[in-house]
Amino acid sequence: MRSMAGPQNAYEKLVAEGKLYPDTAQADAVSRLQILHEQLAKYRPGKRGIFGGSAKAPQGLYLWGGVGRGKSLLMDLFYETAPLAPRARVHFHEFMAETHERIAQWRAMSDSERKRQPHLVRRAPVDDPLPHVARAAFQSAHLLCFDEFQVTDIADAMIMGRFFDWLFRFGAVVVATSNRHPDDLYKDGLNRNVFLPSIDLLKANMQVHELGAARDYRLDQLTGSKVYHHPLGAESDAAMDAAWARLTMAASEERDELHVRGRTLVIPRAARGAARVSFADMCVSALGAEDYLAVARTYNTLFMDHIPALSPEKRNEARRFVTLVDALYEHKTKFVCSADAAPEDLYPKGDGAFEFERTTSRLMEMQSAEYLGEEHTSGEVSV
Repeated sequence: MRSMAGPQNAYEKLVAEGKLYPDTAQADAVSRLQILHEQLAKYRPGKRGIFGGSAKAPQGLYLWGGVGRGKSLLMDLFYETAPLAPRARVHFHEFMAETHERIAQWRAMSDSERKRQPHLVRRAPVDDPLPHVARAAFQSAHLLCFDEFQVTDIADAMIMGRFFDWLFRFGAVVVATSNRHPDDLYKDGLNRNVFLPSIDLLKANMQVHELGAARDYRLDQLTGSKVYHHPLGAESDAAMDAAWARLTMAASEERDELHVRGRTLVIPRAARGAARVSFADMCVSALGAEDYLAVARTYNTLFMDHIPALSPEKRNEARRFVTLVDALYEHKTKFVCSADAAPEDLYPKGDGAFEFERTTSRLMEMQSAEYLGEEHTSGEVSV
């Protein structure tokens, strides 16, 4: 008899509490995650078998389907109960950015420095960074859960096959969510033929399963109430808290760190693919377009508290807010906020008010059902 511990029990509890509607497609996906959960309970990476070989890693899961079907939620339930450690749940774009940083660091080392690294792979050339960087990733997390797995960058495409080959050799187990079938990854990308073996590698090491639920759960949560709350005060604060609780289903929050060109951008609250920040966090601090693009790529929804009335005296803050909204808009990141005034009254007059009009228009469009139903993109775009 199958144990009820794990993602299946967590999912059924959410249904029983009325936080999720019963859904046969989601239930099917959860049953597959439950099977993997039980396989991981018996898996010991690196342990030698009775015939001398290393223990074989269970096959991971590649969960794909349309926007808002609950893929990230189901993966979170799996991750939170997973019996394998160490483990990591990370946005795929952020993981690849860190990987490129590690590769650059390895290349900058001398051979003597490389040979002293704890993640050195002795059977691999020291001047080839990929096996050693892959081992560092595996040492940090035997189980890797990737949200929004998609490949749009040629730099990622060129290294993925060999990098993931080493990860799987070491015994890593990978679970991923994506809006695309593996066969459609890096579609129409430059030199895609070089990337095709990476697709075969993923399919060999991960069970591919489509989550075909008809209901868009995220859209239900966001369109069920306002996403732009004004004026500021106890009422808008309570509305923001309620919207956050609905979207994240009261999941445990984490402090996230995004790495942007060697700098660390702290996100104070993150859960279920959403982030929550204040206007001061994002727009009073000296951040720029690259920081806002990293936020827009990483999170499907951004909550921002306490946007003040803007004026020429707050020109720098207003400029940063404009850049942030542009990044969110281009990536179709959903935006839930509390503000001192309606969009059209947020920067009503004075030097800079005319330039703010496009932002006003975007803030209004970002409240529409059409925008809320758009697919979030984590690839490179320009703003």
